[in-house]
Amino acid sequence: MLELNKSGTDPVEAGRLLPTQRTGPDPATAEPVPLRPYLITGAVLCGLYFLYSYLQYSRFGSPSWDLGIFEQEVRAYADLRAPIVDIKGPGYLILGDHFSPIVALLAPLYWLWPSAESLLFAQAAFFALGAVVVGRTTQQLLGGRSGLCVTVAYGLSWGIQEAVKSDFHEIAFAVPLLALVCRALLLERYTAALLWSLPLVLVKEDLGATVAVVGFLLFVYGRRLRGALLAAFGVAAFVVTLMVLIPAASSAGTYDYWQKIDKNGEQDVSMLDSVLGVLNSADKIEMLVFLVGITAFMALRSPLTLLIVPTLGWRLLSQDSNHWGMVWHYSAILMPVLFLAMADGVRRSRDSERPWLASYAKVVVPVSVAIAVAMTQHLPLRDLLRPDSYRTDARTEAAREALKAIPVGARVETDITLMAHLTSDRTVYWIGGAPGTAPDIVAINLDFGWSRPIQDPVAYAEQLHPEARYRLKHRGGSFVVVERTTPEPAEIPGVRAS
Repeated sequence: MLELNKSGTDPVEAGRLLPTQRTGPDPATAEPVPLRPYLITGAVLCGLYFLYSYLQYSRFGSPSWDLGIFEQEVRAYADLRAPIVDIKGPGYLILGDHFSPIVALLAPLYWLWPSAESLLFAQAAFFALGAVVVGRTTQQLLGGRSGLCVTVAYGLSWGIQEAVKSDFHEIAFAVPLLALVCRALLLERYTAALLWSLPLVLVKEDLGATVAVVGFLLFVYGRRLRGALLAAFGVAAFVVTLMVLIPAASSAGTYDYWQKIDKNGEQDVSMLDSVLGVLNSADKIEMLVFLVGITAFMALRSPLTLLIVPTLGWRLLSQDSNHWGMVWHYSAILMPVLFLAMADGVRRSRDSERPWLASYAKVVVPVSVAIAVAMTQHLPLRDLLRPDSYRTDARTEAAREALKAIPVGARVETDITLMAHLTSDRTVYWIGGAPGTAPDIVAINLDFGWSRPIQDPVAYAEQLHPEARYRLKHRGGSFVVVERTTPEPAEIPGVRAS
């Protein structure tokens, strides 16, 4: 169970609730933790993450449209423009969808490397940085070789691996930030914890609630004024972002993702039903078990675990099954919290009056490593051991030929397959999501998984855009490129006249 103080009762020292029980090295007096081993391990992890991402990207295996969306956003920031993302709709201001202005920090990298690959590399580096922070902090708390062991366990954790597979997302920024917040709390550097938590409100709209929990922890650890102010700031940021900032940027004037909670398809769902249904799925229960299971359940001994509650809360309330399970990127931000909570739990348990708990605390770290390694055989990074991952197949060659048939600077309507390979130097729309634009090119992967097979790509393009006429330009394998033969419209939705 969570322990907010030293012994599980209610002791007070110097007027504050004790945050930890020091049974390992005192971080203030212990020998400095060497940085080099962690940098080397972090570099290896970064290389593995990026290699997987690069291979998936180069083989046209992006699992969603998100990489293309984020590249359009970063490209706009790099061009010093408003973050318009045409994939979401012509002229769509992305801050009206999710509030993630921190993504603008990637603009300098994009100036040097104008490709979706730069985003994938940045995410790999952020995840690896989180591993370095988690590992070094663990060694400061527990001593010995525990730090490098936890670095490996964290680096191979299913939450991080699934996020790598999901291409780039804004939560990449939150991973090292939350690791630094937890580190500061565990080392009793409370001002640092406050400062590291502030940028989280710029990562994604829901993280204001997580900042409020950081404030709560500061409050119960005895830093009451700072804790109360930070909690108030987190709540205010959460409310203002969802109720004011996003609706102001949205053409619909509202926050669209409320529907994830109050609608199941077309059926309305009351808040009471959402609350009562938080554990109504085997996927939800499996996710919860594996979240704490990767720490051998020791994370439950630390109050840091409270930091995962806001993220878990909205995911369990959501009616979207994509939010429930162990896939996609949603669990990545929970990994640094849980692994540092595990380290804190081990520290609290080493001198427990319960002999079984003290004995168990001695083996938790190697057990967590064994769990991470064992699970990896069913997780994305296992593909790096397969020779086929490094071979260019006929589908990849056909996709590359299709790209060559699409002129640089063209306005292209396409599906997920080619999307992230076009967003660096073309204007890209989602297939069927840009009525009235008469794009220059419609590029289709016939094997994409359409609800109805596309028999005649030219007729399909003209069905999408009756204002224009098209002809077949290129066909190879399952990829078809058709081009507009009629003049470009005088007015294009979402495009301002120059």
